[in-house]
Amino acid sequence: MIRTVRAAAFAVAAFALAGAALWGTPVRASDAEGVTPTSYYLDHASASVAAFNRDLGVNDDAAPVPQALSLDALVAEQASAETNGAEQDCLANAVYFEARGESLQGQLAVAEVVINRAASGRYPTSLCGVVVQPAQFSFVRRGRIPQADRGSDAWRRAVAVAKIAGARMMPRLLPASCLWYHASYVSPSWGRRLAQSARIGLHIFYS
Repeated sequence: MIRTVRAAAFAVAAFALAGAALWGTPVRASDAEGVTPTSYYLDHASASVAAFNRDLGVNDDAAPVPQALSLDALVAEQASAETNGAEQDCLANAVYFEARGESLQGQLAVAEVVINRAASGRYPTSLCGVVVQPAQFSFVRRGRIPQADRGSDAWRRAVAVAKIAGARMMPRLLPASCLWYHASYVSPSWGRRLAQSARIGLHIFYS
């Protein structure tokens, strides 16, 4: 009986040692064909950040922040002999006849005044209505806009400025309340009753 118990105990101990040898260490791919390697959190922590970003659709390099174009660059980009409809044509004519000798900022400011007037509720609601309103713009004769030289660089710039102002491609130069301007070499009486908003080139702008 004692021999039988000892034999059984020895068998149990041998089995336990064999089990410990089999399960005591993680299985590696080199130990057996087709066995999946054990994965630890450190494996994930050291995974390629680039691969992770690719999975998310993110570039490895930080995307460059788009830089706003300068007014000069925008005018060069938008310059054209053709306008996109009657309203833009009227605005381009106002820029051309009122400010073609001014800087691009001065031309843009004139365009903003026309747009401000149309939105103010105090003037006609269309750009063409503002431009041809009697006794407002000296280049208009009997409600008619004269013919601009549409083959000139000055006209192409005026069209570009009209596009930029109409689409708000640049930060505003003038407040929305700015509805009037005059040349700096004249001094109309109404100018003394208004608040001066800006002076750009040969034009003084008022709110």
